Amino acid sequence: MVVQAYILIQTEVGKSANVAEAIGAIPGVTQAEDVTGPYDVIVRAEARTVDDLGKLVVARIQAVDGITRTLTCPVVHL
Repeated sequence: MVVQAYILIQTEVGKSANVAEAIGAIPGVTQAEDVTGPYDVIVRAEARTVDDLGKLVVARIQAVDGITRTLTCPVVHL
């Protein structure tokens, strides 16, 4: 079973389209969409473990130019 999460991203003004496109090309990201509201991009990602998910977010996603803040929301199956 894989670990899945939604990553809510705030970007610099005018950067959301570029951020979504760059993140969409990262392995482990299954979807990256521009949205309106308090967040600019919402990403769905998956990894083998929680540690791998953390590495994906910190090392790959947060390294994308134009991101100012992320919030990772792991999916739970109740």
